[in-house]
Amino acid sequence: MTMRIHSAGATALLCDVAQGAFDERAQRRIWATARAIQQHPDVVSAIPGVNNLLVGFNGLSADPETMRAAITQAWEAASDSDLPTNEIHIQVEYGGTLAEDLADVASHAGLSVQQTIDLHSSGTYRVAAVGAMPGFVYLTGLDKRLCLPRRRTPRIHVPRGAVIIGGGQAGVMPCDAPSGWHIIGMTDTMLFDIHRDEVCLLKMGDIVRFDAIS
Repeated sequence: MTMRIHSAGATALLCDVAQGAFDERAQRRIWATARAIQQHPDVVSAIPGVNNLLVGFNGLSADPETMRAAITQAWEAASDSDLPTNEIHIQVEYGGTLAEDLADVASHAGLSVQQTIDLHSSGTYRVAAVGAMPGFVYLTGLDKRLCLPRRRTPRIHVPRGAVIIGGGQAGVMPCDAPSGWHIIGMTDTMLFDIHRDEVCLLKMGDIVRFDAIS
């Protein structure tokens, strides 16, 4: 796997290892690289994306070429072994008035609504990256039959707890926000809660399972 490093402004570097389809081994190595490079005294942030990594650094004490060399060294030394993970079960009420895209997703997949629910709820999902909004996670593991492009026109308001799919990924809305992803169910599980010791429920590498409830 080759890491390509591009400038992302004066004090950040975008490290890209994407080779087309999502690669879970590459993602695990991205996590390991992020953990390692965060120990560098000049690194301000190391934020994994999906098969990429954004590294911010202190421009007063380091230059881009020095940081490129440090990131490359961390990548070459990184392992693609798994992070310690938790398995989180999220109870989902599929369908209903708020999950208005379920029938369209089923039609796209050539399945009945119940078959679509069974397919989504039987999957094993992995948190590939955290971002976009506090507590939001990009989940890999979505069955290819349920992969479809995001909505052409995003909704202005998607409620907290919406169980969603977009492209080849699954997710859950941690707060009310606009989104172009398709809503197929709702959950009471809170992905982001400032009153918890760990405000974000899910971390990189965690396993997620969706349990259908009536």
